[in-house]
Amino acid sequence: MSESLVTVEQAAVELNLHPKTVLRYIREGRLPATRVGKSYRIARSRLDAFAGIAGGQQSAAAEARATCIVDIPDIALEKAERIATFLQAVALTGDADTPPLHLETVFDPQAKKLKVVLIGDPSNVGRILEMLQLQRGNRP
Repeated sequence: MSESLVTVEQAAVELNLHPKTVLRYIREGRLPATRVGKSYRIARSRLDAFAGIAGGQQSAAAEARATCIVDIPDIALEKAERIATFLQAVALTGDADTPPLHLETVFDPQAKKLKVVLIGDPSNVGRILEMLQLQRGNRP
């Protein structure tokens, strides 16, 4: 039984991304694909796993979600960038079974303040907050 394949353009539409972003994910190894001539094809199951869709269907929206906003005052731009990069790396850990986590970081240079917004499964948000606390514990 052969599995259906999708093009980069079709995957981009489904993921609501630009096709070049999908190609970058493929080249970085984040999205497995097969090269066919000069283009790529992505297995439907791999695309669904990448998108966080289990068994071809999106998970139930009835699961608990947590929203957390953290303000970090009096922080230098360089330290804010390091924290933001660190948190993004932590947020990307996991596999297809890991519930999706939304993370945004914004730095206000005039107020010297970093704002971190987390939306996701309460345990994952808690894990990110613990990592943030550990990172902040290493203040210069």
